[in-house]
Amino acid sequence: MKFYFAPMEGVTKFVLRNAQNAHFGGVDKYFAPFVVTNQNGKLKHRELQDILPENNKGITLIPQILSGNANDFVNTSKVIKELGYDEINLNLGCPSGTVVTKRKGSGMLTDVEELDHFLEEIFAAEVTKISIKTRLGIENPEEFYKIMEIYNKYPMTELIIHPRVQKDFYKNTPNLTVFKDALATSKHPICYNGDLYTPSDYNNFIAEFPTVDRVMLGRGVIANPGLIKEIKTGQTIEKESLKAYHSELLCGYKELLSGDRNVLFKMKEVWFYLHHIFEDSEKMAKKIRKTEKMSDYEAAVATLFATKELRSGNDCTVNQIFHK
Repeated sequence: MKFYFAPMEGVTKFVLRNAQNAHFGGVDKYFAPFVVTNQNGKLKHRELQDILPENNKGITLIPQILSGNANDFVNTSKVIKELGYDEINLNLGCPSGTVVTKRKGSGMLTDVEELDHFLEEIFAAEVTKISIKTRLGIENPEEFYKIMEIYNKYPMTELIIHPRVQKDFYKNTPNLTVFKDALATSKHPICYNGDLYTPSDYNNFIAEFPTVDRVMLGRGVIANPGLIKEIKTGQTIEKESLKAYHSELLCGYKELLSGDRNVLFKMKEVWFYLHHIFEDSEKMAKKIRKTEKMSDYEAAVATLFATKELRSGNDCTVNQIFHK
């Protein structure tokens, strides 16, 4: 089984990727949050910084592009290739309203003819290998049958399917019926992405789909950075390892960002997910969210580690949080 770490805008940047890899690992491919294309093909400083090879040593990173223009995609692909990357992931899954209205992300799935022309141009350019991360459509999962016909025309390295439609965002249940049909009809390797938050989720999924040989996890790994290791070995996360992981995250953001406010913002994004791994942590999580000074933040985190234990058998609790 291959395990991929999903891209999450603003969260899974290189500081977090490196910390997760150093203390827990188990990831075969990390996917970077998307780079947005423009007419000149240049990357913004923060986008370039995130995918620089020197910031991603010792891991396999796949840059991701968000684009609605084939020429812009090709130009940006050339810039990324010059950094040493031979594969790029095309984001056809982002459900954000502002993205969709610009016919990017899952908005590209609105018009299959337009999608076909776009894919024809970017694959014809042969700049790098291309994989695709997709949703099932905009409103109806049945839209995916025509979309799959388009995908089967092009030599992508793999197809990562999040079996929801754009209108679902992250609610409702992944449509495993359509996913099963996709497995049967795809000419490309299929990776599953969606609601695998715990070892139980993974085991139940593999019991139903034993031929799937690659999965992508996102929020589950933010909530439990040792999740993949636990799936592979049965070894649950230990508090000391989590402390070391947190310390590396905090130090990394202090080096990267200027001012307590910016560092605290990044750490609070992580704690939105991470605090659920502790028992009875809501009050302490609220205290962390309200901190405005680094000294107060560090004191609150130290108290959380000192007074709260990691959940044992947290599968049910984590699932309830994410399925709200």
